[in-house]
Amino acid sequence: MTTEFLVQQIQLKQSFLCIGLDTDLEKIPKHLLKEEDPLYAFNKAIIDATHHLCVAYKPNTAFYEAYGLKGWQALEKTIQYLNKNYPDIFTIADAKRGDIGNTSTRYAKAFFEELEFDAVTIAPYMGKDSVEPFLAFKDKHTILLALTSNVGAYDFQTQMEEGKALYEKVLNTSQTYENAANLMYVVGATKATFLAEIRKLVPDSFLLVPGVGAQGGSLEEVCRYGMTKNIGLLVNSSRGIIYASDQENFALAAAENAKHIQGQMSIELNKLNK
Repeated sequence: MTTEFLVQQIQLKQSFLCIGLDTDLEKIPKHLLKEEDPLYAFNKAIIDATHHLCVAYKPNTAFYEAYGLKGWQALEKTIQYLNKNYPDIFTIADAKRGDIGNTSTRYAKAFFEELEFDAVTIAPYMGKDSVEPFLAFKDKHTILLALTSNVGAYDFQTQMEEGKALYEKVLNTSQTYENAANLMYVVGATKATFLAEIRKLVPDSFLLVPGVGAQGGSLEEVCRYGMTKNIGLLVNSSRGIIYASDQENFALAAAENAKHIQGQMSIELNKLNK
């Protein structure tokens, strides 16, 4: 999917919501455990109920890998269902991969060609030759971890050297990579005050922003500091939407919570257009 098409979808749906499909058998409604594939049954219901309110879905692969082959098959069925029934949705494999060149190429083929995701999250620690193999794929997006929402982010990402924080070096250096136009970045909503500085370094890049909702991030602050004329934001909510209810009405409850966030996003988009 091209960035231009993604922006069109954001304007059409008045939403830049990304829903995280962090599907856990211990948290889904108990009646679904009777299904042949409970993970997929849950995902399908959530997708059918919320697809008109969001522009992206982001399965975290750990929640599928934890269940071995059956989990991976559920992930595969989920992405196939999305691509077939809702091809206008931007799909992100939250896999946080990153390895030497030929290994990264194989990871890229797995997520971009075999599973047909639009984007994958990548850890930048191993540098250029671990990132560029992902950037080589046309109309696919590499989402680099820059400044994450977890507490441990301060261990390394904000450490200063020669007057610059490590995350700033990640942003600056990655912009020199081949096909850097295919880069997006992860910036946590709990680090919203950093966004003004981040926007000076990557003024046009899309940012994937987790941490709104359950982790306490403010959507208004994220938009104030991070939104661009082309929106430039995908704001993720996972637990706050998909686990809105553990009863049989779980998909409806998820849609209600997604609708609430989408309404807030519509207000922010209208501010941008004034």
